Amino acid sequence: MAARKADARWEGGLKDGHGNMKMAGWEGPFTFKSRFEEGEGTNPEVLLAAAHSGCFSMALSADLEKAGHTPEFVETTATVELRGGDAPPIRSITLDTRAKVPGISDEEFQQIAEGAKAGCPVSQALAAVPTITLNATLES
Repeated sequence: MAARKADARWEGGLKDGHGNMKMAGWEGPFTFKSRFEEGEGTNPEVLLAAAHSGCFSMALSADLEKAGHTPEFVETTATVELRGGDAPPIRSITLDTRAKVPGISDEEFQQIAEGAKAGCPVSQALAAVPTITLNATLES
């Protein structure tokens, strides 16, 4: 298997400091405000959301194909909610996905989507998150 890496550097204190993250040709700044408020920049949680949405979309596509239904597309938005406190935990992740899959019933689609949510490697890595909700829509 391939090993994947990303780097982050933080300078200064928690509230007045600033940082930078790098991965696969992308680089972005982050601050206390971009993480815990609505400031400019990125944050670790948006990177988790990107990882989860990408992993789930691929897992669902693979599982649909295994069931004999090749999707025209699978599109997922992951929303990671960080709650307050001294060490704010990630309390929930919502996966809003829609897909166009010829010849499949909504019932079978929902069943395969739930299986993909459980089997996605990023979902498994995030198993400590109390709630991962899936809202799956089959496009006609």
